[in-house]
Amino acid sequence: MLIFPIKGFNEFINIDNIGKCFILMINLVIRVEYNFGGSNNIMKTAKEVLDFIKKEEIKVIDFRFMDFPGLWQHFSIPARELDEDMFKAGVGFDGSSIRGWQAINESDMLVVPEPETSFVDPFFQHKTLVIICNIADPLTGKDYTKDPRNIAKKAEKYLIGTGIGDTSYFGPEAEFFIFDDVRFDQNEHEGYYFLDSVEGRWNTGRDEKPNLGYKPRYKEGYFPVPPTDSQQDIRSEMMLTLEDLGIAIEAQHHEVATGGQGEIDMRFSTLVDMADKVLKYKYVVKNVAKKYGKSVTFMPKPLYNDNGTGMHTHCSIWKDGKNVFAGDKYAGLSQEALWAIGGVLKHAPALLAFTNPTTNSYKRLVPGFEAPVNLAYSSRNRSASVRIPMYSQSEKAKRFELRCPDPSCNPYLAFSALLMAAIDGIQNKIDPGEPLDKDIYDLPPEELAKVPTTPGSLRDSLMALEKDHEFLLKGDVFTEDVIETWIEYKMDNEVKELDLRPHPWEFALYYDI
Repeated sequence: MLIFPIKGFNEFINIDNIGKCFILMINLVIRVEYNFGGSNNIMKTAKEVLDFIKKEEIKVIDFRFMDFPGLWQHFSIPARELDEDMFKAGVGFDGSSIRGWQAINESDMLVVPEPETSFVDPFFQHKTLVIICNIADPLTGKDYTKDPRNIAKKAEKYLIGTGIGDTSYFGPEAEFFIFDDVRFDQNEHEGYYFLDSVEGRWNTGRDEKPNLGYKPRYKEGYFPVPPTDSQQDIRSEMMLTLEDLGIAIEAQHHEVATGGQGEIDMRFSTLVDMADKVLKYKYVVKNVAKKYGKSVTFMPKPLYNDNGTGMHTHCSIWKDGKNVFAGDKYAGLSQEALWAIGGVLKHAPALLAFTNPTTNSYKRLVPGFEAPVNLAYSSRNRSASVRIPMYSQSEKAKRFELRCPDPSCNPYLAFSALLMAAIDGIQNKIDPGEPLDKDIYDLPPEELAKVPTTPGSLRDSLMALEKDHEFLLKGDVFTEDVIETWIEYKMDNEVKELDLRPHPWEFALYYDI
């Protein structure tokens, strides 16, 4: 069951030919209203923002920015405090309290609001205008090198400088779980987690007074209609709330796993804008779920022995309004697109340090599930880590899909690193080899041994990044201090901390030895 809001329909989706032209005509008409109507108009100047605040009687201004690992941060001021100067001079805050950023002796930082990112928050009691901000150094006034959004802006600028293209498009498909109860703890003498969902297959025998029995089977949650899919209304509210914020949605549906896995697909957009939208997406999905008394997680592998949560990411490069990736080579791709895939496959072990940046990410990247671990490319084949979708043969639709990423990533860093790997592939004409148009999981052992695989842990990915990051430094997009800080932070705060803690399964394996 795919739900297509008319506003979000695009040619990437394969629908029946019946009525296609009619829907396209409606889409063209409605998109005019979609872009310029409603209470969340795109504002391009500080004056437009201030006029909007006055007109809409906004009470609170909420400044938002991304910390280094990948969580949205915010603080608020009364609306009367905002003036045009703040859009240039910025607003001060303590950068030493943000993970991975400044030391205590150099803590002062600035948030610089960007007018075009403004939107009215759909959840706060008092009417609040959210403005996404860049981060700047108060002494030099320059953009902060560790600001993820600044890195993404530099990646877009670098692409233009190469002459390869002037625009990069990204289309992430972020999945999530909706749970009814979440408990976890870890201390010196105990460690556990407990998850529950009214949809969980494990609850078929629970006394629910009454238990109606409609629980998606393990790995069979893809597309059953209600009552088995019990979360249609919740996902629809998430979808429509996102649309109200100006984010075009293409589809929403239940995903493969039991226990409330879902997906809402956003229409593709440019790198920085898409990363902004991923943050809005996660914010809306979590808060709508909370409204229903439920909890959403984008953790890659919360459930054992069922599908994990991915973020398959579509990518293409355009120049002068034409798709650089469209051509007459394999699967309708250009030579540049194949080289781009070659760059992504070559740098994948290092790339995954940003696209799959948690220890939990590598519990999803295992054979036998939808997440591919073999570094190969193919048309249609979903067991390849790089797939060329074949829904449409239109030149505009040609792109590749990297299937490894998951939504625990910082989207500014993940999309930037993916673009830099693709650019490096084009610049160095990296051959991706022959496509693998077979089910990789059914290959004989001697043939499978020739196919390279993704790293088996976050530690391995970080070590690969340490050895292979020159492609990220081009154009000063990523800087050495960003790479060093990322590796150090992840190793010290995540990899090593997990290493220190006993795992419950270790007791099952070893307690009686």
